Amino acid sequence: MKTMLRAAGLTALLLTAGLASAGTATVTYGPLDKMTDVPRFASDREGMEAHFREHMGKLAEQLPAGQVLKVEFVDIDLAGDQFPRVAIQDVRVLKGRADWPRMELRWSVEQDGTVVSSGTSKVADPNYLMSSNRYNNEMYGYEKEMLDDWFRKEVLKKKR
Repeated sequence: MKTMLRAAGLTALLLTAGLASAGTATVTYGPLDKMTDVPRFASDREGMEAHFREHMGKLAEQLPAGQVLKVEFVDIDLAGDQFPRVAIQDVRVLKGRADWPRMELRWSVEQDGTVVSSGTSKVADPNYLMSSNRYNNEMYGYEKEMLDDWFRKEVLKKKR
């Protein structure tokens, strides 16, 4: 029993240490009613915000300890086109034409309150239906894949 408790305590300590050594994210949104293409219903918009906030948090874990990724979504144009189907649910249709995901981001990486890097990025993926996507079965999977690419190139400054 003591061995199991020690192992559980050691595991918790290692997990806590791992979390402490990762960067974090702060995500904000410009006025959603001014954005190009976001969900029509408030509950769906809140869900979208939560998805992107969580995803940015996962990306920020790649940053060194103590660094904070601050991202403001200035504009969002989700993949596909949204069509009202019924009063309570819309349908998003992906055609692969001029309906690719696009976003405008204002971002910075801070360390101890000092800006290490920053920028304004317009990201888009016109080939979103042609490449492999690790988030294929997830909500906003094409946008997440596009944000991963942006983060790697712009924030981490890695080529591929």
